[in-house]
Amino acid sequence: MFDDALIQQLALELHQSEKSRVQVEHFSKRFAGMTIEDGYHINRAWMQIKFAEGRTLIGHKIGLTSRAMQVASQIDEPDYGTLLDDMRYTCSPGQMLDIPFTNFIVPRVEVELAFILKKELRGPHVTVEQVLDATDYVTPAIEIIDSRIEQFDRHTKVMRKVYDTISDNAANAGIVLGAKHVDPHTTDLPWCGAILRQNGVVEETGLAAGVQGHPAVGIAWLANKLAPWGEHLQAGEIVLAGSFTKPALAKLGDVFDADYGPLGRLQFQFV
Repeated sequence: MFDDALIQQLALELHQSEKSRVQVEHFSKRFAGMTIEDGYHINRAWMQIKFAEGRTLIGHKIGLTSRAMQVASQIDEPDYGTLLDDMRYTCSPGQMLDIPFTNFIVPRVEVELAFILKKELRGPHVTVEQVLDATDYVTPAIEIIDSRIEQFDRHTKVMRKVYDTISDNAANAGIVLGAKHVDPHTTDLPWCGAILRQNGVVEETGLAAGVQGHPAVGIAWLANKLAPWGEHLQAGEIVLAGSFTKPALAKLGDVFDADYGPLGRLQFQFV
């Protein structure tokens, strides 16, 4: 396990990378023996730096929720990160939202559902039914993911390890909200789908069933995973349940249209 000095050093590297938009090399390559727990310690240390600068927590994201992504990452469960106030972008109905491209390094776009909680959820034995009962509403969301740690090693071209991704706040960088609010009890959430268009071309389609069969499964998992850290999901928080499409790489000037059918749509462009 990494000592406190190394954890703080690597957290500061991530913080500086985000500000400079210059990626750093894989922690897992530089420090043999890195573990998933080390990744979460680094992530928490980085969030403390952000809190000290005035950022506030607004929720959490769950990643690596599909079986294919878990197999590719050689893990058997999702990962998670933190949502902060400066990561949120709100899209009004019918509005084309402008998102500054310079807020990111190599942004990618994923289609998700977000759960907004009205009651706290404390592990370690939270169930899907309790998640639905604690949810005020569910709304379509776009997660903008990014890489402060380079995705592929600059020398070997080897993909980064899950430990790197976890320390890098599970790759989270932004969240777009603003579509219709739906009742989790009366909406068949696994059958909620979306069409993601990039510059007018359909890039991805998917159903929320791709998120472990039901998007609320991940919310229960997260509440239970936070319990050993003495943490829990709080009322008012946003929780991204996990992507049900592959990430679409974004470039400056790209226009995205995420159409969720009866649940509304999110439209934005990188400027």
